[in-house]
Amino acid sequence: MKEYWTSFASLLGVLAFCQSLLQVIFPPELRFACLKFFNRVFNLFSSYCYFDITEIDGVNTNELYNAVQLYLSSSVSINGSRLSLTRALNSSAITFGLSNNDCIVDTFDGVSVVWEHVVTQRQAQTFSWRPLPEEKRGFTLRIRKRDKSLILDSYLDYIMEKANEIRRKNQDRLLYTNSRGGSLDSRGHPWESVPFKHPSTFDTLAMDPVKKQQIMDDLKDFTNGQSFYQKTGRAWKRGYLLYGPPGTGKSSMIAAMANYLSYDIYDLELTEVHNNSELRKLLMKTSSKSIIVIEDIDCSINLTNRKKNNNNTGTRNYYEPEMRSGSGSGEDGGNSITLSGLLNFTDGLWSCCGSERIFVFTTNHIEKLDPALLRCGRMDMHIFMSYCSYDALMILLKNYLGYDESDLDADVLKELGEVVDKADMTPADISEVLIKNRRSKKRAVTELLEALKTRAENNLKSGNLMEKISNDIMEDEEQEKRALESPPNEGSEFEEPCKKQEDEEKMK
Repeated sequence: MKEYWTSFASLLGVLAFCQSLLQVIFPPELRFACLKFFNRVFNLFSSYCYFDITEIDGVNTNELYNAVQLYLSSSVSINGSRLSLTRALNSSAITFGLSNNDCIVDTFDGVSVVWEHVVTQRQAQTFSWRPLPEEKRGFTLRIRKRDKSLILDSYLDYIMEKANEIRRKNQDRLLYTNSRGGSLDSRGHPWESVPFKHPSTFDTLAMDPVKKQQIMDDLKDFTNGQSFYQKTGRAWKRGYLLYGPPGTGKSSMIAAMANYLSYDIYDLELTEVHNNSELRKLLMKTSSKSIIVIEDIDCSINLTNRKKNNNNTGTRNYYEPEMRSGSGSGEDGGNSITLSGLLNFTDGLWSCCGSERIFVFTTNHIEKLDPALLRCGRMDMHIFMSYCSYDALMILLKNYLGYDESDLDADVLKELGEVVDKADMTPADISEVLIKNRRSKKRAVTELLEALKTRAENNLKSGNLMEKISNDIMEDEEQEKRALESPPNEGSEFEEPCKKQEDEEKMK
């Protein structure tokens, strides 16, 4: 046993001597140079290249790292075997991520790349104004050398765009309104916000399916049309005018558009805006990927048709202050927004200070609006929100009662189809009937059919009465018109004797 330990000690001594001799012959600098040389030789003959994306670049957070983390979350949830789960602030979704030192393969334009999430312990820090995390995190991207130009030129930009899209979908949408009297909040912003939780979607919207699909296609073309708008030299914005009777779903349409595009909503209250300058400042403080809404624009300020005003008021023209200003004037403390200011807000130079924004105006009386506000370029798409049709009625029955067409009796469907167009009931009126009777589905259908028949009969009676009154008025107007347009010779039996008598007196 003693000889064993003696030989073991001798071996350790030899190893220590060899190590010291190696350090003398090959100092650390030489060993580092040799290692670097071998790495270069390896890389020279290797068909792969590597890129490191660290979490912290110096003292600043690397946005590309966060983008890669979000982008990979969409692939990891499907392909990964061991995942990390996170939930960001103001987010309603849980995000999947790669675990420490795990790998995943991604494909872009037929090119395969390998991502590795590298996590190592950080060395002891010296004094720093900003303490760094104990762990050093980063992603390593491995690609083939022949694909280097494609990855650097297109793939990383694609990752950033995809990450922004995921971040926008996960983040809770907000509903903004302008502060009362133009005041600013604690952060100096003129907009106040609350979380937007409206559940309306295009699936639940009571509307003709063909028209609904046209609107969805138009919205999708707009969001994907950045290169088109740049190529044609147009500002990346679009305007929609929603008009129709009250209760036809104009507000629900706006909420469905916001949920479909994952956009925030800015509800602009024009009565709280004092002048055109303040209106421009509000526009400058809106974000991209948003919907700017002015509801009941015909009731907010005076934007009536100038042609009708000119016919009624003689020679007054648009350049007079009372024709251009709103419901109030600057003298009495009200707003002094002009039609020109609102037109510039939607289609002027100031409308280009942001991108990917949608303007939505709603009105119950489109005939009251000035034609300059309705032309293409300002309100590009006019959407008539009509009374409830048969297709819209089927959507409401499915929403509130869970009924499909196959669940209803053929005779009931026939009666509903015959009476719904004559009833002129809004989706809001029909929804109220279904809500009140939702505990009994059969009773709800019966009550709805009776309400539609009653409304149709009332419309028929009122229509006949109005037709009779209008016919009487037209007859009176035609008689008066004939009397005014009668030539003088038709009434000459009274006029000729007077003329003869005047001639005889002159002769005498």
